[in-house]
Amino acid sequence: MAAGPPLEHETQIFLDLFHQDGLVICARGLGVDRLLLRFLRLYCEPTRLVLVLNTSPAEEEYFIDQLKTENVAYLPRRVTNEIASSGRYEVYSQGGVIFATSRILVVDFLTDRIPADLITGILVYKAHRIIESCQEAFILRLYRQKNKQGFVKAFTDNALAFNTGFCHVERVMRNLFVRKLYLWPRFHAVVRSFLERHKPEVVEIHITMTPAMRAIQSSILDILNACLKELKQCNPALEVEDLSLENAIGTAFEKTIRHYLDPLWHQLGSKTKSLVQDLKILRTLLQYLTQYDCVTFLHLLESLKVSEKAFGQNSGWLFLDSSTSMFLNARSRVYRLPEDNASKKKKGSEKTDVKEAKEQKRELVLESSPKWEALGEVLKEIEKENANSEALGGPGRVLVCASDDRTCAQLKDYLTLGAEAYLTRLYNRTFGADKEASASGPKNRREAKAHDPSGREPPAKRAKPEPSKPKSRKKKAELTLTQMLNREEQENIKVEGKEEEEDSEGLHSSQESNGERPEDPPLKLSSSDAYYGILKEPLMVIHPLKGCGDPYALTSVLQEVEPRYVVLYDAELSFVRQLEVYKASRAGKPLRVYFLIYGGSTEEQRYLTTLRKEKEAFEKLIREKAGMVIPEEREGRDETNLDLARDSTAATVSIDTRKAGGQHQKLVQHSIVVDMREFRSELPSLIHRRGIDIEPVTLEVGDYILTPDICVERKSTSDLIGSLNSGRLYSQCVSMSRYYKRPVLLIEFDASKPFSLISRASLHQEISSNDVISKLALLTLHFPRLRLLWCPSPHATAEVFEELKQNRPQPDATAALAITADSDTLPERDRYNPGPQDFLLKMPGINSKNCQAIMNHVESIAELTALSQEKLAELLGNAANAKQLHEFIHLPLTEAVSQGKTKR
Repeated sequence: MAAGPPLEHETQIFLDLFHQDGLVICARGLGVDRLLLRFLRLYCEPTRLVLVLNTSPAEEEYFIDQLKTENVAYLPRRVTNEIASSGRYEVYSQGGVIFATSRILVVDFLTDRIPADLITGILVYKAHRIIESCQEAFILRLYRQKNKQGFVKAFTDNALAFNTGFCHVERVMRNLFVRKLYLWPRFHAVVRSFLERHKPEVVEIHITMTPAMRAIQSSILDILNACLKELKQCNPALEVEDLSLENAIGTAFEKTIRHYLDPLWHQLGSKTKSLVQDLKILRTLLQYLTQYDCVTFLHLLESLKVSEKAFGQNSGWLFLDSSTSMFLNARSRVYRLPEDNASKKKKGSEKTDVKEAKEQKRELVLESSPKWEALGEVLKEIEKENANSEALGGPGRVLVCASDDRTCAQLKDYLTLGAEAYLTRLYNRTFGADKEASASGPKNRREAKAHDPSGREPPAKRAKPEPSKPKSRKKKAELTLTQMLNREEQENIKVEGKEEEEDSEGLHSSQESNGERPEDPPLKLSSSDAYYGILKEPLMVIHPLKGCGDPYALTSVLQEVEPRYVVLYDAELSFVRQLEVYKASRAGKPLRVYFLIYGGSTEEQRYLTTLRKEKEAFEKLIREKAGMVIPEEREGRDETNLDLARDSTAATVSIDTRKAGGQHQKLVQHSIVVDMREFRSELPSLIHRRGIDIEPVTLEVGDYILTPDICVERKSTSDLIGSLNSGRLYSQCVSMSRYYKRPVLLIEFDASKPFSLISRASLHQEISSNDVISKLALLTLHFPRLRLLWCPSPHATAEVFEELKQNRPQPDATAALAITADSDTLPERDRYNPGPQDFLLKMPGINSKNCQAIMNHVESIAELTALSQEKLAELLGNAANAKQLHEFIHLPLTEAVSQGKTKR
């Protein structure tokens, strides 16, 4: 099914951008992908050549499928490394829309493999990522230097990305070579009036948390606030508004913390680092409280309590009164102890109480999630309406959307088994006899990983449901959901349901409780290739909102299922907007949205904070646009744009002294031979910006050839340590030293982040085989001609390269390409075995000047020992050196020692 007809505001955005190039910033969920799709449909003609930048393979596949559904004759094509470089010019010459990776496009522009003058224009997706040093900005600069007529149209829906830095949006527009900025927030008059006329029926259900949940949430917030205050006290420089309790419960808090602490991380004490880790754990607890069931939440708490890592690194919050209250309330949601032992609980230590609680027989409470009950009531209401839905054309389909895979799996098990049966089975697997029986099996390892307090998303814990109608798409991934539904109607689902459940549920209790591995590998459900439930008529699909391998999986589900009822189990701002656009594109068809949210919870606050931040970001962009001064030459359609001008100092004036008075001058353009694999980094773009030509080839020795004598191997700090440990760097230095006079090892590090190969406490006076510094010292001792360059950024590296090339000849790409590890084009000095050569250089009287003369006249070390002192003086050209070498070879050890004492 097609994406639907264009909406009123989409048509206006399209016409504005079609008539004049610019950057469009839409609100999340308003359909920036639909806008890009309209431009793709417009330019899918062989008479035009349009490049699309910054799209992932999944997004490209989605756009191509949509255009194929709309019966577009000339579909876009994808240029990948599977297409030979010699055949890419022909692909470009055929015209149409081209999806190509940035690395391929950079190389093709530099080698003139793409007809730049024939390019109609470039479409840039996710334009907020375009910074000066990225590959896409390099492509746009090369394109504007060679093509002054083509268009550049950019799209993004991430307004928050422009909320950081100084004049961020203006810098992005400068890199895009566009003059116009089009802002389309949700509160835009055209958008608001249109969506209000076609808004869906929304039923907001504010769910009340249980008393225990409210008490736990209050305790976590108290601990979180205490940790934030202590973090600011330990680091007074961090007194910023971003480190507030409201932001701490948001999704972007991890990035905020890293932004402020990464430059200072190596200077921070252990207490500050443990506070940062505790903030991550507490935010995970908040998510578990409202997202998952009581058993899963208690399991996480207990794993934190008994974990030695948590006790060793936590900043003390486990010993606060709020922490004790949190544990008591979490246990009360799952079980309670007999009354006669309740008094002992207050007197004894908590560790003893835990032991006693395990020994006593617990009375299970298993508090059901209030959201589950609300979801059940909503589904009953929908079922009643569908029973009398003849006027609407039959029963309507239902789409249930939850946050992630784990929540979707729990909802399916709840709807299949019921709350009590599901929680009982989950409790028995987590705390009961099943867990003790399989303590030596692989289940415990998986569960320990699942409850790792590092904040990673745990895998879904699911009880094995009864045979039902959920159907996996793993075996038929190429089928659409509509085809699956048609096929499902023809099959006997009751017979096959049990087998398919076993295929689709990778963590079933029947397989895990015995510690057995299933014969077939368990299917890891991801929203890109599997749906969590097609439960019963009317059709009900359960789908996650996040964690999708396919970014348009939810969009495809909306188009294929066409639900009449949508249940938002979890709030997601972009999907709420997407539902508004979906309803507006299907005018006249009913749509009811049930919005389930805990009233007065961190979940509600998180949603409202996201809404407020996006509004503030658009307001800031509106103010910036009002005061923005953009020069007329910004688009780069003439030579007056200084951003297209390259540094003219990257050329050398060559003076021919054979001409009269040396007056004949020749301008030599600097160039650097660059390995093709290096175009994943930003350094080639910065080198080209400084006016140095780049010749991309596939090099076996080195990464950058600056001159015929200088070869550079570039390493990041992590890559350097890995290459030293594996020995790969040694072989690379051998090759560079053999074929080039001046081998260089370039080590790049980020000046804004802590940089240290080894801690100060680990420095040793003796060389150690496990020490990185020792290995680096041994490398420099073994290769005396090797030079090390330490650069704090790619910008500094480009500047150093330009200085190294001053007044030196330019490299030959053909010669550099011919040098391989087995090449015969060795310099004269390297035609000898490097082992005896190194041994010869260590002898007294032998130096780098006379070593070559010895190697040219002597076949081996044994022949050298047979030479007389006169012959050695003749070869070395120095009697003193000949005497030192002759005495070193022939003088007995005792006599040499005695002579040494006499001299002293």
